[in-house]
Amino acid sequence: MEEILSEGKNFRLLEDSELPDIIEFIGQFLPHSIKFHQTLKTYLNDRVWDFHFYVTKTWPDQPVILHFPGMTSTPNGKIYESFSVFCPCDQLEHLELLAEEDVLIDWTQPIYLNFTHANIMNKIEEFYSQIGTIEKQYGDIYVLSEPTKEEDSTNVVFAEDAEMLQLTPEYAQTIHDLYPANHMECVEIFEKLIEKLPCYGVFSASGDLAAWMVQSYYGAMFSMQTRPEYRRKGYGLILAKYLTKVVTERGYLPFVVIRPENDASKALYAKLGFKKHFETVRAILRPHDRANDEQGGGTEGQ
Repeated sequence: MEEILSEGKNFRLLEDSELPDIIEFIGQFLPHSIKFHQTLKTYLNDRVWDFHFYVTKTWPDQPVILHFPGMTSTPNGKIYESFSVFCPCDQLEHLELLAEEDVLIDWTQPIYLNFTHANIMNKIEEFYSQIGTIEKQYGDIYVLSEPTKEEDSTNVVFAEDAEMLQLTPEYAQTIHDLYPANHMECVEIFEKLIEKLPCYGVFSASGDLAAWMVQSYYGAMFSMQTRPEYRRKGYGLILAKYLTKVVTERGYLPFVVIRPENDASKALYAKLGFKKHFETVRAILRPHDRANDEQGGGTEGQ
């Protein structure tokens, strides 16, 4: 089993007892901190995955926070092969501590970053350009800050006698197989999400899984898919509306990651009151001598 390091050069491992205070602190920077903020909440509330959280040794004077791994599947399956990072956008100069971190992070190897605020990624690129190249996939963060007054989403009439049900783990493989970034998230995480978080599917009258949507370990409503033969029946809007309600009731701020070119998803979430707040980046950092290593960046299916 891989050793969990208690500290790096500039960062120290947090105890679980410290996490509520960390959540309160980075909550000051919502919605820009939303992904990291809600990753901490799902970790404390549901322990969907074994993440390890680190803050600077000078926290909160230099407020940079990391978690390892940053995603649940990487080529070598190593904890410190991927990470997520947050730093307030008006204090990005403190990311110099990340650039200097050579214990927790091996900059001579490919590194995988899950959705990261574009301003943070730009700062990382400033120092990483001397080391290697960055393969980037962009997404837009849409947040529902003020829920709209909608009709009761629990009283829904489905086309052709379909019904909406909480998913069960037997559907994890199907959902994972059709998830656009399934090389960056393992099937086991989908099993745990279905077991512990709101995950719903629309089933046809014959029992086929027609459409689905789940809440991620980082709090987002994601992996919304509708099988081609069941499209244009309104299932996506119904799922999004219902999951928004459930996520809100569980104390989370609903948000989604949408590819910039996905006008259909933008229109769907606009109907529910979601608004774009910032751009995010999923990236692979490749040292110059490792430029041919494989594994694409991927984006959400939104």
